[in-house]
Amino acid sequence: MAYTLFGIKACDTMKKARSWLDDHGIAYAFHDYKTQGIDREHLQRWCDAHGWETVLNRAGTTFRKLPDADKAGLDQARAIDLMLAQPSMIKRPVLDLGQSTLVGFKPDHYAAALS
Repeated sequence: MAYTLFGIKACDTMKKARSWLDDHGIAYAFHDYKTQGIDREHLQRWCDAHGWETVLNRAGTTFRKLPDADKAGLDQARAIDLMLAQPSMIKRPVLDLGQSTLVGFKPDHYAAALS
């Protein structure tokens, strides 16, 4: 099975996820959405599966620096627009397992999904 790990190369959480996958011998392709971009279809699918509140990284610096007007009254469509404009606002990593995805990195979730 071909898995794809979406994220940003320099992110510490991404490094942990990549190390975990490498240490467990799990092959994956890496998609850096900061350099390669991301499309609306992926974001829509992830938001539909996990909720936009999970996919949008509101704890990150990029989101926190937004003007209050951009943060007010968010819904899924506006959140996707923000993430398309600034991919650093996407929670990372997103591991695409084919039929499902994992958002964020927790070793026990990876172990359960990939066993």
